[in-house]
Amino acid sequence: MSAEKMETTGSVSNGAGAVYEEKEDTLSPDDLSEMLAAGTKDVHEKAENTQFVKDFLRGRIRKELFKLGAVALYYTYTAMEEEIERNKDHPHYAPLYFPAELHRHEALARDLEYFYGPDWQSQVSCSQATQRYVDRIHQVGQEDPVLLVAHAYTRYMGDLSGGQVLKKVAQRALKLPPTGEGLEFYQFDAIHSAKAFKQLYRSRMNELELGVDTKKRLVDEAVKAFQFNMEVFEELEEIGKTFQEDVLDAGMPVHGAMGGDISKCPYYAAKMAASGGTAYACQLAMAVLRHPTGQVLFATWFAALAGLAAWYLM
Repeated sequence: MSAEKMETTGSVSNGAGAVYEEKEDTLSPDDLSEMLAAGTKDVHEKAENTQFVKDFLRGRIRKELFKLGAVALYYTYTAMEEEIERNKDHPHYAPLYFPAELHRHEALARDLEYFYGPDWQSQVSCSQATQRYVDRIHQVGQEDPVLLVAHAYTRYMGDLSGGQVLKKVAQRALKLPPTGEGLEFYQFDAIHSAKAFKQLYRSRMNELELGVDTKKRLVDEAVKAFQFNMEVFEELEEIGKTFQEDVLDAGMPVHGAMGGDISKCPYYAAKMAASGGTAYACQLAMAVLRHPTGQVLFATWFAALAGLAAWYLM
């Protein structure tokens, strides 16, 4: 990874859109963003190779799991944003407080209302794996708020990366309205440039006054965030086994059989999407047209995780 990066500066205007200016910035291995990238590499690869991910890459889709993925996200983001509000003035979190730009729980509530109806709250509940994730977020927010940085970094930067790539895939495969109902989770109306905003966010992270030991604890917490996500994947896989088979096989090969075709690896896809490469965009478009159904559930839950790779390789 090149040490030459672009830093963005600018003002954020309460949800009305932000304007950022780019300037040269040189990162060092001791910067928090670089430490997070290196420290989460192994767990990222493990997440990439879970059976649940491989199954969905084969195009094995159960519609109800898509909705359950959105439910898990709703409880996760509700907990995280409660703790962010509690700690918005904390010196180690305040520079990363962008509620109008980033917060997702209200958008997810609207998505759930679309899928379940106006009484959606009486139809959903927090699963065991999601509850463990939620409990950890609350513990961090109440006992060690600096660690919220790791959770926010993992979730929001993924949403702005892989999540944006796969939004239209989910819309097409599920035949959702072009006006965005059911996919508001992916819509960031107050951010006019996801790439610029991510650069600003990373710059703010690297400017936090943190000691080496605290940075290492943040890396450890980011690893835990990956592990919590994998536990949710595994839980959804088990739940899926209880459903009546409702599968459309899009014929997508698993990761080990891809033969280097980057358009078929969603984690690599997220990395390339963040770079904005035109060649990649063509490859992705072809893959999407061939296999729209095979990535639907991945677009709901995996996009946030996959997007982390895009974030730390920018």
